[in-house]
Amino acid sequence: MKSSLNSLSRPWLLFLIWAVACSLLFWKPLSALCHYAINNDNASHIVLIPFLVAWLLYLDRHKIHRTSFDIVPASLFALSATILAIFVVRHIPLDPSSGLAATTLAYVLLLIAGFAGIFGRQSAIRARFPLAFLVLAIPFPEPLLNRIIYLLQAGSAAVAEWIFDWSGVPALREGFVFRLPRMSIEVATECSGIRSSIALLILALLVAHFSFVRFWKKAIFVFAGLLMMLVKNGVRIATLTILANYVDPDFLYGRLHREGGVVFFLIGLALLWPVYWLLKRDEKTHPILPSEASLS
Repeated sequence: MKSSLNSLSRPWLLFLIWAVACSLLFWKPLSALCHYAINNDNASHIVLIPFLVAWLLYLDRHKIHRTSFDIVPASLFALSATILAIFVVRHIPLDPSSGLAATTLAYVLLLIAGFAGIFGRQSAIRARFPLAFLVLAIPFPEPLLNRIIYLLQAGSAAVAEWIFDWSGVPALREGFVFRLPRMSIEVATECSGIRSSIALLILALLVAHFSFVRFWKKAIFVFAGLLMMLVKNGVRIATLTILANYVDPDFLYGRLHREGGVVFFLIGLALLWPVYWLLKRDEKTHPILPSEASLS
């Protein structure tokens, strides 16, 4: 029994040593990444990703069985990481955020290389969700982040406009500006809801992974989560604006505006519940055959 426990823990110990070695090799960019995540609200989720990945790997430990060292997939990931690291080190023009994103991607690829090499490609395939989840630790380059924020602004403004029209509130939209009888409001970058949107996306990914077997159901639920990012933020903008216009202008500056993200995040979850219920009910009604499960 003791020898079997030792043989079971040995590959995990090797992977832990590999992860520590990679972290020491990338110590400087990882320190910059931690500083960036702690001081940037749009990247605060990055600090939690390693802990979530460790938890996911722990839950999947029964699927992961080491056969022998698998050099081919490990070499492919390691080679990609090396090329990417050389690309950054050679001072090819990149803005700081893009350089940090590229370096973090190289680090993630090295971690995956070590996992695939130590546990083998079959175990890496079985643990593909936790390994892919590491991608969420990569910060968005500023050009991409600005584009995402713009799309969130545009989508949220469209939802808010629909709510105004549906509720009969007279509002004239000019781009991201809404002109109401008593005031004008702008859907600024700070109103994009990027932070709560990322949290909602992470939660949707985890729920889809644990709740559904078929891939198409996971995809539909995550897509619904992406839509709820826009809906809950549009509801927040419209609600605060209507309250400010008809009740008290301080709603635009008060506690609900500053700290109400949790409230509207819960609204987003409530809107996701019917999607979850429909997908889960169908799954219970039509049991999955072993062949279907293997294909998904």
